[in-house]
Amino acid sequence: MSQSILARYVNPWKYRRDRETAERIAALRSRDGDECRRCRRSMRFDLPPGHEQGATVQQLLFATEGGSPSLDNLCLTHRRCNAAAADNTALVTERSRRKNEAELFAKARKRA
Repeated sequence: MSQSILARYVNPWKYRRDRETAERIAALRSRDGDECRRCRRSMRFDLPPGHEQGATVQQLLFATEGGSPSLDNLCLTHRRCNAAAADNTALVTERSRRKNEAELFAKARKRA
């Protein structure tokens, strides 16, 4: 029995969600092309899920602001460019760590 068939029966909701996400990304790719909506750089669709340069679907207007879940309200962005995940990337974390270390060293030099 194939792995995907087995996954379909063990966890049908995850299978359905993954299929709907793939269909949504395919529709957005055909509409907008392969460029990120924020930085205008090309995206790679062969990366594993969770990679910061991979594609993710972003809502333009959230439901609290009057947005709808239709394709007109969605766009494709890099995971690192997505506003909801922008602070969680490895690059941002490394930059903030270096900035904090530089501030600590500057304070230590002022004391001496």
